[in-house]
Amino acid sequence: MTFVRILLVLLLPLGACVAQAKQPTILVMGDSLSAGYGIQLEQSWVTLLQQELVKNAQAKVINASVSGETTGGGLTRLPTLLSTHKPEIVVIELGGNDGLRGQPLNILQNNLQSMITASETAGAKILLIGMQIPTNYGPRYTKQFKEVYSTLAEKNKISLVPFLLEDVALHSELIQRDGIHPTAEAQPILLKNVLPTLLPIIASTSK
Repeated sequence: MTFVRILLVLLLPLGACVAQAKQPTILVMGDSLSAGYGIQLEQSWVTLLQQELVKNAQAKVINASVSGETTGGGLTRLPTLLSTHKPEIVVIELGGNDGLRGQPLNILQNNLQSMITASETAGAKILLIGMQIPTNYGPRYTKQFKEVYSTLAEKNKISLVPFLLEDVALHSELIQRDGIHPTAEAQPILLKNVLPTLLPIIASTSK
């Protein structure tokens, strides 16, 4: 039995209570890492998440991820998505493309903060997913980029997954030939990185 299935079995009674009270809508705002770039969409970690949650009647997942998306693009699209889907939970997995383009970190942080504020104003709870960038961007920029996510999580008192690609990024067999995107085999690991932090948020929406 996989880690994800074990976790779901352990929390199934909690999930059943959530289902009886309310099945929240989860809006995922991500980039290519959540849009399934280079693999079949049904293999992506977001689709795997949707399959697990729907099967256990825990939540509905809307994947609004777009390959190449930046925090600026996500911020522009977010108001319409909030109005259309009225999510109880917003998962923000953005910033990697900002970092790869050398975006000033104050812009990255401001955009993410605006997305958090807009989501909370709409009544949604937030899960922020952290990213890291290669060390060849310089140790100072790399360190400060990583810290943006923990700073925002602490400031806003929101849940944080420190690094989506934990246990994947340094394993070449789990990365596609472009050296950036995870393979289909890596997707269950990404889900494992997210699920333990997301499930308590789902449960809390029934309170």
